[in-house]
Amino acid sequence: MDKKVFITGGSGFLGINLIRYLLDKGITDITSLDPVEFDYPEKDKVNAIIGDIRDAELVKKSMEGADWVIHTAAALPLYSEEDIFTTDIDGTNNCLETAHQLKVERFVQISSTAVYGIPDHHPLYETDQLIGVGPYGEAKIKAEECCINYREKGMCIPIIRPKSFIGPERLGVFALLYDWAQDGKNFPMIGMGHNRYQLLDVEDLCASIWLTLTLEEKVVNDTFNVGAKDFTTMREDYQVVLDDAGFGKKIIGTPAKPAILILRFLEMLHLSPLYKWVYETACEDSFVSIEKAEKTLGFAPKFSNKDALLRNYHWYLENMKNFEKASGISHRVPWSQGILKLLKIFF
Repeated sequence: MDKKVFITGGSGFLGINLIRYLLDKGITDITSLDPVEFDYPEKDKVNAIIGDIRDAELVKKSMEGADWVIHTAAALPLYSEEDIFTTDIDGTNNCLETAHQLKVERFVQISSTAVYGIPDHHPLYETDQLIGVGPYGEAKIKAEECCINYREKGMCIPIIRPKSFIGPERLGVFALLYDWAQDGKNFPMIGMGHNRYQLLDVEDLCASIWLTLTLEEKVVNDTFNVGAKDFTTMREDYQVVLDDAGFGKKIIGTPAKPAILILRFLEMLHLSPLYKWVYETACEDSFVSIEKAEKTLGFAPKFSNKDALLRNYHWYLENMKNFEKASGISHRVPWSQGILKLLKIFF
């Protein structure tokens, strides 16, 4: 297909999976803009530019000639509040304004179900109230508002709200589960794990993005939830990783309220890698309706929660040597376990 694609955050977990997906679809003219070096085997197939979406001039120079823009870049919840707001709001607005000036055909905004906050009902629909938790959730709502403003100027801007997505190259908080599993440890859970917490395989997310790029504008110029169709409880879904590890270990439930209080205190002391949106929602139901994406886009997720967790875990085992000494605050590296590493001894 003869399309030029510009991707923000191309060096990230979603970015590289999306680039591989597009290459498989025959898209050969791909530009990535990311402050992190593009260090994948595909680097010779991508025009990888190192830079920040907050740099309006660089965004304009990098996006020149693009037919499609896929905006995946974001400062994640473990970043500073200033970085989150300036990147996720100002940076998004830079990209939208540039795309508008350059008359880009499609601009796909990767939002988040964090925009729903901690709701009082499930499933969640695209029309539900948006109440973000913390700077990240608030910034994602503001970024969507920027997108709506540019839709009103005539742009085609599909907005995708994915559930927490996992797959090859994904580490972050999930590395805790995988590390404890491969070391033959039980794994503690906030609450008893009887809540339903929907995930999403990154390949299914890429498929939904592709649909919004290739279907008719009148169909896609809207907002869509995407997530796994098949999921059970957190205890049951996460147990498949411990079963696969082969040590006979189990998910261990803990009283939610005391655990959350302890994690709040540890976060305040910078001793825990878990941030508010993770530990405040981990014991609650969290799932969205994907009916709109199914009916409107023909979205048909291939992977269940269990499938996605196992696919990610097997990738983790195959690539452990590449990131044993790495840590940070992005999804591409394991998060430092902090004091939780000591807790591991007792499980």
